[in-house]
Amino acid sequence: MTEGARARERLSIDVFPEEHRRIKAYAALHGETIREYIIESIRERLGREAEEKELSALTMHLDRDPVLRKLWNNKKDTAYDKI
Repeated sequence: MTEGARARERLSIDVFPEEHRRIKAYAALHGETIREYIIESIRERLGREAEEKELSALTMHLDRDPVLRKLWNNKKDTAYDKI
């Protein structure tokens, strides 16, 4: 089933006129409709947040995995702890 054929739900938001103008301009610069631009922006953010969640889950369990603990806690990387 293609994306267009899948069931969808409507999402409506109110934005300020200046925000609407900026969204419309950026969409046009990317050769997209406002809908395409907004959907892609949301998908990108959802993807980033999912990656952050996965990374956070991974780093929370470093002490339980001896291989990861050895890779994570080494003298070469201690310089980065001070950054």
